[in-house]
Amino acid sequence: MSNQPLEEQKKYNKWIVLLSIAIPVVVAVLFRVRIPNMGPWMFLPPIYASTNAITAILLIFAYWAIIQNKIKLHETLIKIAMGFSIAFLVMYVAYHMTSDPTPYGEDGVLKYFYYVILITHILLSVVVIPFVLITYVRAITNDIERHKKIAKITFPLWLYVAVSGVMVYVLISPFY
Repeated sequence: MSNQPLEEQKKYNKWIVLLSIAIPVVVAVLFRVRIPNMGPWMFLPPIYASTNAITAILLIFAYWAIIQNKIKLHETLIKIAMGFSIAFLVMYVAYHMTSDPTPYGEDGVLKYFYYVILITHILLSVVVIPFVLITYVRAITNDIERHKKIAKITFPLWLYVAVSGVMVYVLISPFY
């Protein structure tokens, strides 16, 4: 086997590391910024929750496509899922730059369930970034065997982040 894919992947490593660190840091910093004289953008949460739902559906169809050996369809669906994930992130940050945090309004088991889902969603949304980027780079550099290996980890992580994002919205929405 040629080392060409590995050499080509090295060109992307700095970007993977930079984005894997920068995205969570920038989001955390912007999360604390409030845009003055702008009311809360309450229309955004259902939209960005929908982008998470669409991302989950796209990921499931992308998985189905690759099982069916529909490589071009798989590639297209993954690129669209990445676009929806980026759109989610932009809207999520915009919402939090215009709105105060919404506390969960009831005590009880559901509150603990909400926080478990929320915390795992946040933590895994940071963890999944390098996995998505590495998986993508391995695909575009035609390192298919290594792409398949990491995709077996990336897919369930990314799917969990997308689905748990919808769950977080459903559980917190009565308290907006």
